[in-house]
Amino acid sequence: MPASAPDKQFPLAEAREIVRDLFTPNPVIYWLDFVFHVTLGWAAVVVALISPAFSALGLAAYIIAALALYRAVIFTHELAHLKKGTFKFFRLVWNVTCGFPLMVPSFTYHGVHNDHHTRDIYGTDRDGEYIPFAVQRPYRIAAYMLLIFVLPIIFAARFLVLAPLSWLNASMGRFVWERASSLTIDLFYKRPAFSKRDDSTWRLQEIATCAYGWTAVALVAAGTLPVKFFVLWYLITMLVFLLNSLRTLAAHAYRNPGDQIMSVSEQYLDSVDVPGNNFLTPLWAPVGLRYHATHHLFPSMPYHATAKAQRRLTERLSDNTLYLKATRKSLWDALATLWREARWSTASA
Repeated sequence: MPASAPDKQFPLAEAREIVRDLFTPNPVIYWLDFVFHVTLGWAAVVVALISPAFSALGLAAYIIAALALYRAVIFTHELAHLKKGTFKFFRLVWNVTCGFPLMVPSFTYHGVHNDHHTRDIYGTDRDGEYIPFAVQRPYRIAAYMLLIFVLPIIFAARFLVLAPLSWLNASMGRFVWERASSLTIDLFYKRPAFSKRDDSTWRLQEIATCAYGWTAVALVAAGTLPVKFFVLWYLITMLVFLLNSLRTLAAHAYRNPGDQIMSVSEQYLDSVDVPGNNFLTPLWAPVGLRYHATHHLFPSMPYHATAKAQRRLTERLSDNTLYLKATRKSLWDALATLWREARWSTASA
């Protein structure tokens, strides 16, 4: 049984009525937010590239680039939830300016993430975005964090080397699709065969990402770009992975051993809201993801409405006791709670 199973059902119908006017995405907000941050991010990359190594300006530009591009890349989460056939140009611009150069084209999250929100899959062995950290030894949490040092290299190898090989060999193609085409945290996740839920443009996205990578290699080889570009790309993507890994650990309680289907109430209590403050918290949990438990209640709600939804539900639910149980005070509180539960569960096993 998942730990701390609720003794009452979440008032989902009442909650939905309270937030029923918050489900329409505003394209203006999406465009302004994304374009500002992706522009800021790449501009900061240029500044870091031309600044002297280890200079104050270069370090500041590096941090700004990583934070801005992190927020920009997290929009892939919104793309996975936006209604199919909508925001087509936004999706294209996101891939061209963010997904392709950072080696995370949108097809790697589309479909896979939707499974994470499927009631019969969430928290089970079929959920690639879930590892039962809270019922495993704490070293698994530390091991997961150490992956940040190799993930940039793995992603580059996937698109620069494995992609061309997969075009020449059908067996390699199946392997790459199943084992190396998903933004998940479970290294043993096997992506299901392609279906209508997946992005039909995935092959074009793969080719474009490969082309971006090899173009960068050619420009460095020709001396047009300095070798420092690759070092900077690695350091930026590593920091992006670090922030996202911390956010991922704080997003759920990870109490389901993987062999049980969880109710809506159990899934909600296995997710986490960290309202935090309006300055620091969005840096590590951007684009509405600090309200991850609320998001799991209403996956189709646009990110710009989740803060308002959280405030309304806190204030207007006739009984908000269950709703507030999923709230943590801070990132540290969420991480410490996960680590503590992992220690307790393994000590008592």
